[in-house]
Amino acid sequence: MMKLKSKKFCRGSFKFGNGGGNNGNVKSSEKGVGNCNNISEIKWELRPGGMLVQKRETGSSVGEGMIIVRVSTVSQCHDISIGATSTFGELKMILSLVTSLEPKEQRLLFKGKEREDDEYLHMVGVKDKDKVLLLQDPAIKEMKKLHRLASTTQHIPTTYHTISV
Repeated sequence: MMKLKSKKFCRGSFKFGNGGGNNGNVKSSEKGVGNCNNISEIKWELRPGGMLVQKRETGSSVGEGMIIVRVSTVSQCHDISIGATSTFGELKMILSLVTSLEPKEQRLLFKGKEREDDEYLHMVGVKDKDKVLLLQDPAIKEMKKLHRLASTTQHIPTTYHTISV
């Protein structure tokens, strides 16, 4: 995180519509007129896209920026808690623990489009309680099926023997 000092701006003593007098009712420091003592530093943050923005001051406690993403497969649904600034690749790593599918076997779709591993959730528009679809990569699924078929045909013992005469 980067901290940049803000410029010191303060108002001079201006006279508001009542003829310039305070009339003893409101002190000038209460209105912010002529008061330069309550100047604070502005905190800056660098977003993943490279943009430098002013950091928001929120009253959130621990877990700030955490969202819950509902990941749906054909037969199951998982609620995953992840940081809002995480990538789809990080989401795949968490899903590999839950679904027993390797990250390279997973395809994640959000809003009808397949997302790359280096895309950030918040940059694409994933918010709290949004749904992401998880599919198994068909090419890898087919390779596994062929590998299983080839390994089962090699290890089947046969009771037939050929006799050459």
